[in-house]
Amino acid sequence: MNKVNIFQTTPRIIMGTGASNKIADEVMRFSKKSVMIITDPGLVQSGICGRFEELLIKAGCSVHCFDSVEPDPPFEIASQAAQCVRDAGADLILGIGGGSSLDIAKVASILVTNTEPVSTYFGIDLVPNPGLTTILAPTTAGTGSEVTPIAILSDHHEKLKKGIVSPHLFPAVALLDPELTLGLPAAITAATGMDALIHAVEAYTSKNATSFTDMLAQEAMTLISKHIRTAFANGSNLEARAKMLQGSLLAGMAFANAGVTAVHAFAYPIGAEFHIPHGVANSIMLAPVMEFNMLGNLTKFAHMAQAFGENTLGLSERQAAKVAVESLRNLAADLKIPKSLSGFGVKAEDIPSLAKGVMKVTRLLANNPRELKLEDAEEIYRQVL
Repeated sequence: MNKVNIFQTTPRIIMGTGASNKIADEVMRFSKKSVMIITDPGLVQSGICGRFEELLIKAGCSVHCFDSVEPDPPFEIASQAAQCVRDAGADLILGIGGGSSLDIAKVASILVTNTEPVSTYFGIDLVPNPGLTTILAPTTAGTGSEVTPIAILSDHHEKLKKGIVSPHLFPAVALLDPELTLGLPAAITAATGMDALIHAVEAYTSKNATSFTDMLAQEAMTLISKHIRTAFANGSNLEARAKMLQGSLLAGMAFANAGVTAVHAFAYPIGAEFHIPHGVANSIMLAPVMEFNMLGNLTKFAHMAQAFGENTLGLSERQAAKVAVESLRNLAADLKIPKSLSGFGVKAEDIPSLAKGVMKVTRLLANNPRELKLEDAEEIYRQVL
C-alpha cells in the first residue's frame, strides 16, 4: 500500500540575475520596517551586505547587522544573534551568506518568539511557535538552507553537529541571485557545489524518497554535474553560477522532504571534532559510503550514472552503479577536493570514537538504503584515512 507523503518548501522563491534588487519590495510586502541582517564578516567586507543595506535604507527601513557568524557555528552564536534581534527591536531577519549564516538566521528567528534555550529544540518538531519573518539570500550554491526546515549547529561540548527540524524554520522568502555567488573562490565553489550534489544523491537514494523528490533530485544531479566544473574553473561564468544555484535549490527541496543519509552522518563527527569544512567532509566520505550503500538499491545507483552523463549502454545494474561511484571520484579529483582525513589531523586511534558518533546520528541513518553497523562505520572511515 502506498504511504501518505507530505511535501513542504519555502512558500515564495525569487530567482534570477539581479533578484537581490527586489529585497526592499519583499520587506515592504510584510509591512516591516526594522531589519536585522545576519551574516559573516567576509560578506560585510566584500560589500555584498552594504548593497542590501543601501536598498533597504532607501526604502525607509532601519537596518541592523549581526556579522559574527563563523563556519560550523556553535549553537551559542544563534543565541547571541537572537539577543541582538531583541535588543534592536527588529521585526524581520535577512540572512545573507552560506549555510552557516542562513541556519543562524533561521534559528535566531525562532529563539526570539520561543522562550526556551536553543538546546531544547534539537530534534524533530520541538519548536512550538513560528519565528520572525525571515528572508534568506544564499551566496553559495551549496546547502539549500533557503528551502529546508532544518538548521545544523555544532555542539562543541559533545563534539557533534545537531539538527533542529521544524516547519517553523522555513523562511518566508528565498531570494536567489547568481550574481551574489560570482566572487566565490574556486575551493569554496567546489566544496559547496559537492555538498549540493550530495544532497541530491542522498535524497534520491533515501528510503523516504518519493517520485516527486526523485524528479527534483535527478534534475539537481544533472544540473550540478554538468556545470560544477565550469563554475570551479571559470568563476565569472554567470550561466554556470545560475545553473549551480538552481541545482542547489532543487537538491535542497528534495532532501528537505526525503532526507539525507549516511554520508552526512559520517561528515558530522569529523566536522565537529576536526573542523573539516562541511562540503569537504561530505566529499571525502561520499565514494566509500556510496560503495557500501550500492547494494541497498542497485537500480537507483545505476540511474545516477546516467544523470551524471555517463554512458551505461550494455552494462549491468551493478556495473552501472560502480560507474556512478567512479564518476563522483573523478569529479572530486577534478575539483581538487582532499582525498583523506589524515591531512586534517585524524589518526587511526580516533576512528572508534568517530564511528560511535556516526551511530548517534539516528535521524539520518534511518533514511539510509542499507543498514549500517558500528564495524561498518569503522571500516568506512579507515578507507579514507
